[in-house]
Amino acid sequence: MVSNPDGGYKKWKPDDNILTNNLNPISMQQIEPLNYGKFYHIYNKGVNSCDLFFEPTNYEHFLKLYDTYISPVADTYAWVLMKNHFHLLIRIKEEEEIGFLSSADPSVVQNPDGAIEKESPDGGGDNNQDYLHPKTLSGSKTTKRVKYNPSHQFSHLFNAYAQAYNKRNGRTGSLFIHPFKRKLIEDIEYFKNTVVYIHNNPVHHKFTEHAMDYPWSSYLTCISVKPTHLQRDAVMGWFDNEANFKTAHENPGDVIDLEKWLGL
Repeated sequence: MVSNPDGGYKKWKPDDNILTNNLNPISMQQIEPLNYGKFYHIYNKGVNSCDLFFEPTNYEHFLKLYDTYISPVADTYAWVLMKNHFHLLIRIKEEEEIGFLSSADPSVVQNPDGAIEKESPDGGGDNNQDYLHPKTLSGSKTTKRVKYNPSHQFSHLFNAYAQAYNKRNGRTGSLFIHPFKRKLIEDIEYFKNTVVYIHNNPVHHKFTEHAMDYPWSSYLTCISVKPTHLQRDAVMGWFDNEANFKTAHENPGDVIDLEKWLGL
């Protein structure tokens, strides 16, 4: 990956001296970059629509991994975990808000020669080209500090969960569709509609009759007063108050039109 003048990322191209043979068509398609300071709806599901979660410990483990890998690079405004897919509304942090990798980071592998490298991707990254980056030599006089990369962190999340899932269920291979879908959101009404859509996903899929009855979403956190990493105050600010927030969720509007806009 390379940094654009506006702080975003662009893909390496063949003329950047990267080998492109043996890349499948999906890895060559145009992918919306994850730019600093921008809001995105993130969506992913299991390969062949397979179930991702079977029991509460599965959901809990995914959320724990999410906090480990995504919190360093993004703020979360809404989320829902369904049996075979999930939705997120996030803001990629500004570059100066994102910290640096260290050998203690769980997504970094310490090689015998002292070089620090990222784990190889599996289960949801954009493509292998994203993983080319400078090494950090622990014993060298000039240490190269490498910042967390948002795209890498999502790949590590999917990879870590896939490894645990495969081990527990005696399977091999990719678990998530990749590249994961993302939609840039810049309009306040779409912010609100996306929050409502995410929280009402269990209602839309006939899991519950009301958003507040589903345990694996951020709806209950939004109306709670308990400490949270969720950007709850900002979400409530979009709706002006809790009463409007609840009313909007009781009248979700046209789900089909929103899904078309989100590219689902």
